[in-house]
Amino acid sequence: MKSVLKLATAAFAALAVVAGVAFAQDASLQTLRGAQIDEPVTVVGVPKQDKKRFGRAYRHQPPLIPHAVDQYQIDTNANQCLGCHDWSNAGERNAPTLSMTHYLDRDGRQLDEIAGTRWFCNQCHVPQADAEPLVDNTFVPSFTR
Repeated sequence: MKSVLKLATAAFAALAVVAGVAFAQDASLQTLRGAQIDEPVTVVGVPKQDKKRFGRAYRHQPPLIPHAVDQYQIDTNANQCLGCHDWSNAGERNAPTLSMTHYLDRDGRQLDEIAGTRWFCNQCHVPQADAEPLVDNTFVPSFTR
């Protein structure tokens, strides 16, 4: 039985290597911006962030971030968003407070600090930008700008 398992594992590994090489050599693959998959793409004309807040496109959509966050530290050691948006700081910083759902643990118990499951803000919230879509899209938002 062990030899059959070893043989199957070896065959799967060989197949994965062959498929990976074939995939990497496929010159017809392109990025959404039209470049070859292994060609570096220089992004020109990065959209500026709009000063006014965008409406939400669907119910329960996480709010978009109306300011730049590319220099913010958000990792297991620190979360700079909380410097303004935590309930203890938001009033004096004139910033929107986090929803109380961000202070609930997995069992629904109220916490005094943000729940670990909500620590990484950029998991759900993204900076807003009035950018052209990379691909055709037929989605119609429930609001108008």
